[in-house]
Amino acid sequence: MDKPFAITLDPGSSLANKTGSWRTERPVYVDRLPPCNAQCPAGEDIQGWLFHAESGDYQAAWRHLTRDNPFPAIMGRVCYHSCEGQCNRGKIDAAVGINSVERFLGDEAIKRGWGFDKPAQESGKQVLVVGAGPSGMSAAYHLRRMGHGVTVAEAGPLMGGMMRFGIPKYRLPREVLDAEMQRIVDMGVQVLLDTKIHDIAQSMVDGGYDATFLAVGAHIGKRTYIPAKDSSRIVDAISVLRSMEGAATDGSQPMLGRRVVVYGGGNTAIDVARTAKRLGATEAIIVYRRTRERMPAHDFEVEEALQEGVMVKWLSTIKHSGDGGALTIEKMVLDAKGNPQPTGEFETLEADSLVLALGQDVDLSLLDGVPGLELKDGVVQVDPATMMTGHPGLFAGGDMVPADRNVTVAVGHGKKAARHIDAWLRGTVLAAPPKHSHATFERLNPWYYSDAPKTVRPQLDIARRTSSFDEVQGGLTEDNALFEARRCLSCGNCFECDNCYGVCPDNAVIKLGPGKRFQFNYDYCKGCGLCATECPCGAIQMEKEEV
Repeated sequence: MDKPFAITLDPGSSLANKTGSWRTERPVYVDRLPPCNAQCPAGEDIQGWLFHAESGDYQAAWRHLTRDNPFPAIMGRVCYHSCEGQCNRGKIDAAVGINSVERFLGDEAIKRGWGFDKPAQESGKQVLVVGAGPSGMSAAYHLRRMGHGVTVAEAGPLMGGMMRFGIPKYRLPREVLDAEMQRIVDMGVQVLLDTKIHDIAQSMVDGGYDATFLAVGAHIGKRTYIPAKDSSRIVDAISVLRSMEGAATDGSQPMLGRRVVVYGGGNTAIDVARTAKRLGATEAIIVYRRTRERMPAHDFEVEEALQEGVMVKWLSTIKHSGDGGALTIEKMVLDAKGNPQPTGEFETLEADSLVLALGQDVDLSLLDGVPGLELKDGVVQVDPATMMTGHPGLFAGGDMVPADRNVTVAVGHGKKAARHIDAWLRGTVLAAPPKHSHATFERLNPWYYSDAPKTVRPQLDIARRTSSFDEVQGGLTEDNALFEARRCLSCGNCFECDNCYGVCPDNAVIKLGPGKRFQFNYDYCKGCGLCATECPCGAIQMEKEEV
């Protein structure tokens, strides 16, 4: 019987053990955009700083985080962490506690006294920032890092803007707010308190500023017409929350009485009702026109308020305030479009005070007479790509422009505007960088990950919550923070797990050293795709070979 046909290659031959000519596809390492990064309004590289945190290098994690957002301790308390709603880990067990790790890093920085470096060089340019709230101080931070001189004009007596005058202490302790504000001042940013700008065009000329960023907060409470007797006590929510800040210095507190009714359905309404309970109100009742499912307030805040004894009258509206504060309430029903409609059914609700929480407006009077500006629906229109108004060199962000009004969005506006102000001052245009494709759950190989339940942050007990302004939400311990950071799947980006190196049957994967990842030797790769199948984070894709 004839022997089977075979070819034997000299081991020294250039063709020995090479399989590249067999391929129809080749593996390629890719970097994809994690869903948490894509969702973050502040533009944080969440996956990047979690990588440092999970190795226990908290200072490196904090510095990586603060490249984009200078307020991790604040954000770890007030951000509504929409990133977690997009986290791929949530399809395995529960989303990574990104917000809780961010808070841990922020608190660790305050405890250890970590600070920001001053710029190595000065640009010689001067920028005016109007408003020392989240957007203004974010812009000031980024502009200062770029070497520009920055002056912040703040109409109020303290820094923080709506973070201070619109968020109660039980959510944001003032020592945390002050620490993260002061860190920016220490970089060389000049802050002028009790300095209201009445004419921005003249102020730019008088101060010799090369550009301006407008970041005035929405401090004016909206009103609605409610027929009322002279004896009725009606106040707006922002005035109540602002007066609470003054109480810290002069000992006074707003006199709301024992029965407090709050009219509105947003987060501010929740904050005021919870504040009223802490001030001693036996009844704090929110009156809202729609159902809980349609309430704009975040559900977890509604739940915390209900736990503290706040009551809500759903599908109700206030028609009249009579003698002694007696309120006439009309029941509502939702039509087919979800809009509330009157029913003609009324009831009486006794109240010592009525607090209106119907939204806020921005004082735009400082813009009077500035050419080129477009004002619409109470805000300034800007180029969404650059944040510049129709007047050259005048930029705006935060509550002043059309956008969601929350701290995270405002911080993102400050960073974005700073980058475009820097480009404008240098006579260039900042081009948007290309974005990677998204790291979807379908591109992951999650069988490598075992269940690891999310760490639940501790909360203050109910009795202390309703009798003090102590912080309600606790933070993670170092062990918990480390565990939580390690739950990150590193979606779409290689974290050097060595799987591809270990499973390749052709020794076609080359290790480049710590932090340098890998590369393929295509002379030896036969395109089996095993590396892509076994990559936990979906950082390898198979591409057709070119003919």
